[in-house]
Amino acid sequence: MRYNRFGSTGLVVSELCLGAMTFGVRPGAGGFIEHNLDQAGSTAMVRQALDAGINFIDTADIYTGGQSEQMVGGALRDLGIARDQVVIATKGMGQVGEGVNDAGSNRYHLMHQIDGSLARLGLDHVDLYQIHGWDPHCGLEEQLRALEDIVRSGRARYVGISNWAAWQITKALGIEERRGWDSLASVQAFYAVCSRELERELVPM
Repeated sequence: MRYNRFGSTGLVVSELCLGAMTFGVRPGAGGFIEHNLDQAGSTAMVRQALDAGINFIDTADIYTGGQSEQMVGGALRDLGIARDQVVIATKGMGQVGEGVNDAGSNRYHLMHQIDGSLARLGLDHVDLYQIHGWDPHCGLEEQLRALEDIVRSGRARYVGISNWAAWQITKALGIEERRGWDSLASVQAFYAVCSRELERELVPM
């Protein structure tokens, strides 16, 4: 396995990350239901990844309705993995309930959701917490201040974003620099052979 620094941070991660979107048996965001990966299957997959040298696992609060986070946490406990031997990332923003404030990247939702994610994972902190998309209904400073407070409270070591446009990221970096807040450490973006839009603006940025 090859390892590299995580962006401009000093954190070292495997260049391959285990994505846990399919951990669980409940429908999640987008209605995906053909997972059928129970705790035993999830634990076996985590064991195989760790044995291969992967030290980086990614999940989110909306994956299989929260079961993904539960099964990642269950796998770490079942395998007896020391907390400092694995880098855990999760994300928040998506619809997690029926309430009017059960979605979005406003301060109210993010502060609730990081606590919910930690409870499902069975951890006292995650190593990376990312906003899972762009929220046009919430001011950018409110979102970034929530991330700053999540870091300051010890709930996350680093913060990042997912599925943002280059101009949105650039604006966020400017606000963080002006305010003296922790800078975004990561961008998790869709990139595949059949979808290479990332090369148009994100990579040059």
